[in-house]
Amino acid sequence: MKTLNLSLILTATLVLAGCRSRVVRVNLINTSSQPLHTIVVDYPGATFGVDQLDPGKTYQYPVKPQKTGKLKIQFVDANGHPHSYSGPELHRNDEGTVEVKLDQDNAAAKLHLLR
Repeated sequence: MKTLNLSLILTATLVLAGCRSRVVRVNLINTSSQPLHTIVVDYPGATFGVDQLDPGKTYQYPVKPQKTGKLKIQFVDANGHPHSYSGPELHRNDEGTVEVKLDQDNAAAKLHLLR
């Protein structure tokens, strides 16, 4: 009986270890000398946000795109001016990282996918 239970546990562990979720890690990096506020990131199927990102700091968030669409970023600079940026296109089951460098005027993104 113990052997059967051990076998079932080992099999379940191996099956679960083989399953992994494909995600894209979005790294928001404030490259400016002042904080950024109200950062909203829309990606295919959902949205996430950050209240404030201090100078030189990075905020990392894993996303799982549910369909094809562009990454869209909105933020407010230190003077209270809103900015919008349309980034790279993401697809369902993409896996990798998007590095988004933000400053007081602009955003620039680089997409690194694992294929």
